[in-house]
Amino acid sequence: MTDRTTYVSLAGVRGRGWTDAMVRDLLGTPDVQGRDPRRWSLAPVRLYLLARVETVERTPEFAEAAVLSRARSSATGAYAERRRAAVLTAIRTEPIEVPRLPGPELERRAVRHRHLLGARSPGTPGPDGRGRARTAGAPGPDGKGTARTAVAPAGSLVRWQVSYLRHALARYETLLDGLYGETGRGEAERLLRRRLYEAIGAAYPSLARECRRRIAVEG
Repeated sequence: MTDRTTYVSLAGVRGRGWTDAMVRDLLGTPDVQGRDPRRWSLAPVRLYLLARVETVERTPEFAEAAVLSRARSSATGAYAERRRAAVLTAIRTEPIEVPRLPGPELERRAVRHRHLLGARSPGTPGPDGRGRARTAGAPGPDGKGTARTAVAPAGSLVRWQVSYLRHALARYETLLDGLYGETGRGEAERLLRRRLYEAIGAAYPSLARECRRRIAVEG
């Protein structure tokens, strides 16, 4: 078996400051490649002779590539920070328009939304993390029928209304475009959730308590 003390893995090379592009361009094909017999993995083992890695690290080509890599990383970080700031500003200033519906209509839509979301067996956790309530008489796909909410656990209808309105405001999630896994994604998502729930609570005071609960739970 190969003496691993004389070799360095791809992860080890990266830990020395190499990027994948630098590995490809300056090291090329691994010195050892195949399957590790000691553990199952879909990824092949890629090992580079440490002496060869160290030799390349002393070349002008490596120094130039390292400088370019740091410059690109710095530029990317600066762009990500500008994008994060722009997204947060947009979320803070965007007017949130909550649909204004009569109470009975909001209840009907909320129950129908719940019904369409979760044809689950009783007790299966729903989107709010709670067990599914029985909604006998819930409207079918044609939207007709009157939901009999008397069989729903106390507070369920309020939760369903907030969930429906949150769904109705999903278009505002486009404000997050361009962040993906970049800097500030989590912060932007939390700010957007807070703004949406605050807008729902302001439009429907009877739902404000549930909105505050969700802000506290979801962050």
